[in-house]
Amino acid sequence: MNVQAHVAQNTSGRRLSIDRRTTRHAGYGMSQRIRKRIEEGFGWIKTVGGQRKTRFRGRGKVGWAFAFTAAAYNLVRLPKLLGALA
Repeated sequence: MNVQAHVAQNTSGRRLSIDRRTTRHAGYGMSQRIRKRIEEGFGWIKTVGGQRKTRFRGRGKVGWAFAFTAAAYNLVRLPKLLGALA
């Protein structure tokens, strides 16, 4: 499949975890932008949606709560997405 892992580049002045051979490609930058978009949803689910610490026990109930919160996040995003189409 020729898939390579895309690790975030450390730019805070410490030793880099990946070198320029990986970060020089256009696909790396695109991957990081998409990654940020995905992580924003999980950040919203944890902070606003209250899923940082679950109040349920068991896979079924925790999965249901996560899916419900993710659906709420999609409803919050819906006006912005519809505005982009108009």
